[in-house]
Amino acid sequence: MFQMFRYLASGDYISFFIQLIAKAFILLCVLPVHEFAHAWTADKLGDPTARQLGRLTLNPLKHLDLWGSLLILFTGFGYAKPVPVNIRNFKDRKKGFAITAAAGPISNLLMALFYFFFSNVFALFSSNICVLLSTFLYFVGSININLAVFNLLPIPPLDGSRLFTVFIPDRYYYKILQYERYIMLALLLLMFTGALSTPLSRLTSLCSQGINFIASLPFRLFS
Repeated sequence: MFQMFRYLASGDYISFFIQLIAKAFILLCVLPVHEFAHAWTADKLGDPTARQLGRLTLNPLKHLDLWGSLLILFTGFGYAKPVPVNIRNFKDRKKGFAITAAAGPISNLLMALFYFFFSNVFALFSSNICVLLSTFLYFVGSININLAVFNLLPIPPLDGSRLFTVFIPDRYYYKILQYERYIMLALLLLMFTGALSTPLSRLTSLCSQGINFIASLPFRLFS
C-alpha cells in the first residue's frame, strides 16, 4: 500500500520522486477531469445542478477533497468531492444517474489509454529524459486505472454503487443510502488494513494489461 515509502527505504529515490510527481499530477490534472466528466454528463442529460454550483470546470480547487487527496498520495486510491446530482432532472432517473456515474471511471480509462500510448512513444527513445517521461506517463496511466477500478466498486458512495440503481428497486437502494457514511468508513478501514489490496491489485493489473495491450498495439504492428 505504501509503495512510495518502500522506494525510500530501498534507496530508489528516482522511483519515489516519479511516483510523487505523478500523484501530484493526478490531483491537479486527472481528478478534475473525472469530476468534470460527471458534471458534464449530468448537464447534457438535463441536470444543471453541477453547473449552477460551479462544478462544471477543470479547476482542481473546485473538486479536491483533503482526505481523498491524501489517500491518492499514500495509496494510489482516493476520491474527490462528489459532484452533486439531482436525479429529478433526468428524463429517465435511473438511466441518467447510472450514465452520469459511469462517466467518471470511463474518463479515467480513456486517460489511461492516452498516457500508456505516449509512454510507449517515449519508450522508443533511449535518452534519459525519454525514459523518465515514459516511466512518469506509465505511472499516471496506472493510477488512472486504480481510480477507475476503485470507483467502480459497488459500494456507496462510489460510482459503482450508482450503476446498480438500474438493477436494484428504489426502496432497497434508498435504504442502503441511509448507511452510506458508515459504509464509507468501513471501506476506508478495509483500505488502510490492506484487506482490499489483493483483489484490487489483481483487478487493476488485469485492466492495466488490457489497456496497455491496446495502447501498444500500433507499435507492435509497425515494428
